[in-house]
Amino acid sequence: MRALRSLNSHQEPLRRGLTLVLALAAAWWLLACGATGAPAGRAGSTNSGSATTQRLKVGLVTDVGGVNDKSFNQAAWTGLQKAMQELPVDARFIESKQTTDYDKNIDQFATEGYAAIVTVGFLLGDATQSKAKQYPAIKFGIVEFVYAPAKPGDPDPYTTDLRNVTSLTFQDDEVSFLAGIVAGGMTKTDTVCSVAGVEIPPVVRLVVGYKNGAQWLKPTARALNVYTPSFTDPARGREAGQAMIAQGCDVVFGAGGNTGNGGLLAAKDSGVMAIGVDVDQYYTYPEIQSALLTSAMKNVDVAVFEFARSVVTGTSEAGVRTSSVKNGGIGLAPYHDWDARIPQTVRDKVKEAEAGLNSGSLTTGYQP
Repeated sequence: MRALRSLNSHQEPLRRGLTLVLALAAAWWLLACGATGAPAGRAGSTNSGSATTQRLKVGLVTDVGGVNDKSFNQAAWTGLQKAMQELPVDARFIESKQTTDYDKNIDQFATEGYAAIVTVGFLLGDATQSKAKQYPAIKFGIVEFVYAPAKPGDPDPYTTDLRNVTSLTFQDDEVSFLAGIVAGGMTKTDTVCSVAGVEIPPVVRLVVGYKNGAQWLKPTARALNVYTPSFTDPARGREAGQAMIAQGCDVVFGAGGNTGNGGLLAAKDSGVMAIGVDVDQYYTYPEIQSALLTSAMKNVDVAVFEFARSVVTGTSEAGVRTSSVKNGGIGLAPYHDWDARIPQTVRDKVKEAEAGLNSGSLTTGYQP
């Protein structure tokens, strides 16, 4: 018994030492795994030496065209993907299947603690306005919608209820004017056309600019157009394109998301020329590459990336941020497969128009 008590007395310090080692190991493990909470609006942290950089959570709510529309929803998501690579940002998108989804999709990001929400398209204007008022601590960026006073004499809404909203807009009529010049210079039938989506201001600007650009280069050119009540009906867009091709159109401008894409496909299938919109559709819509002269690009990805950067740096401002020919925010895509077939006279007229739009000596003819 005396020997057993002696053995236990010698083991006791070992037990205490082992307990201390296990406790230290457990504490180290919890620290290494980052077992700390992230504040609302953040998605965790990135450690770099002794500094810790918080990552902002930024959500994207698409319109009904969806994130793979080969157009501006897709471009907006591309901008946030770049933000995730270059900024302390974590991003996710929610696709709206119908217009009644807009409010609940914004709510979902808000309740999950997102610091900023980007909404894509004119159709989200009302939902964004309502939710920006409901969630004043969240920064909102809306693509292609501008808020105006309810009536003359009312204050600027960006200085009152919408002090957390930045509108990311584009001079659509300027870039489509340039596209129209290319169409007017390439048409063999003196007839160009556009397959448009819903008749809302950004789409109207595209259609008017395209028509006026074609006729600026070739005053005798006819410009046909069909508006459709949907951005997600390529079959209907294809039918509209085929109908106008049957009337002599040999350059089809797709100006309506997936509906407009149907018009581009009709051009390719009919052996006539096509012009894309929003992004360089040579890459996003490879099925129509052989017909594609160029695309009227609105650099939505750049605008969304810069909005995300401004939220990260704390420099975001309420109001309208417009991309134009003058600031390089819009422009024509390369001619790709058609490069050798675009006459120098057409290229020169495009450059002349760019200079005129830049200086203000030339206007597109669009009247709001």
